[in-house]
Amino acid sequence: MLIALACAGLWTGLSFYLALPWLRQLSEILGWPLAWFAVGGVALIPGAANGFLISSLLLDQRPAPVPRRPPPPLTILIAAYNEEDCIRETLQSLARQHYPGPLQIVVIDDGSRDRTREVVRTAIAADPRPPNQHVELLEMPENGGKARALNAGLAHAAHELIVTLDADTLLYRDALARLVINQLESPPHTAATAGTVLVRNSRKNLITKLQEWDYFLGIAVVKRVQSLLQGTLVAQGAFSIYRREVLREVGGWRETVGEDIVLTWAILSRGYRVGYAENAFVFTNVPETYAAYYRQRKRWSRGLIEAFKLYPSLLLPTRLNAPFVYLNFLFPWLDAAYLFVFVPGVIAALLFQIYWVAGLLTLLVLPLSLTVNVLMFFKQRAVFARHGLRVRRNWLGAVLFTLIYQLVLSPASLAGYLAEITRSRKTW
Repeated sequence: MLIALACAGLWTGLSFYLALPWLRQLSEILGWPLAWFAVGGVALIPGAANGFLISSLLLDQRPAPVPRRPPPPLTILIAAYNEEDCIRETLQSLARQHYPGPLQIVVIDDGSRDRTREVVRTAIAADPRPPNQHVELLEMPENGGKARALNAGLAHAAHELIVTLDADTLLYRDALARLVINQLESPPHTAATAGTVLVRNSRKNLITKLQEWDYFLGIAVVKRVQSLLQGTLVAQGAFSIYRREVLREVGGWRETVGEDIVLTWAILSRGYRVGYAENAFVFTNVPETYAAYYRQRKRWSRGLIEAFKLYPSLLLPTRLNAPFVYLNFLFPWLDAAYLFVFVPGVIAALLFQIYWVAGLLTLLVLPLSLTVNVLMFFKQRAVFARHGLRVRRNWLGAVLFTLIYQLVLSPASLAGYLAEITRSRKTW
């Protein structure tokens, strides 16, 4: 980490030196506070973050975990609300897993108004399943939210290791075994391990093609680097494993918009480690319209602010993952600077030849960002190749992800930050 921080610091120092004339020019036009807001949010902080990511990825030479103990029994919790179209396929993907230990699979129907319960009962009665797998249906009397459903499942759990799985998520071969191996062979204070979530419906349209690259390059690689620093910041509910005693210690899932990030930060705040299994793959359905995508990312960003409000102690600099915690803390600044400074600055440069924002230092950040994406691509492609997966040909999505994805994401993120800061009514 010290080497990565040193590289990021050197890049930031060089960027600051080059930015001084730009800062002085902008301060004469906008004043010093706005000049610092613009230059810091558009160039200095993104440059430091990219420098840290590049050096961390180049230094990442993690060994593959090797199983050294018998596979333990698992409880798998699947919270389902109006999932009649996908829940049976999810259960079938579990039935295809070659996991020799006992599996208690608990589907918690959260007051669904469709045929989810009937579909689950049919799957239990009719679908072939290995003898070590036992599926149970837990029926909630009314819809109470995902956190309440998962807590009901936790109270019903028979085993010490708990896996959460989304109802529209399919497991790739040996995903369960690999997730468990990563958890068991991690340092003893590892309380949870996040699996690798990829996009299942990426062929649907442009918005899903963009998200394919977000999950493949952005989310997966950031979790990879965070785990090197002893603290992945989100063990996502779509596919993660937890130690039951730690879940009970932190009080389970809180009824918040971002229940998975809040739970992860509760775990981290007690000194536990959260790992990442880069080789435990699942495929999930992502939003297929911008409106649905906007609502999802608004929830995620609101969940981040919830986590900071509930667990501000994670900002203490004694933690190895502090650089990423600080970066998350700066996300509102970065999103606002991108949307209200960088985008207008590019438009002003292209249409009116006004280069107040789109100057030399801004251009220097672009090749650094491209380097990050290229490096992340080759790292992830190598992981895929080791496990029999291929990167889909989605070059349009790749180009647009590099050029405009932040423009798609930032409005939803800013809306989420603002909603939580102003304490507006929470909706799911």
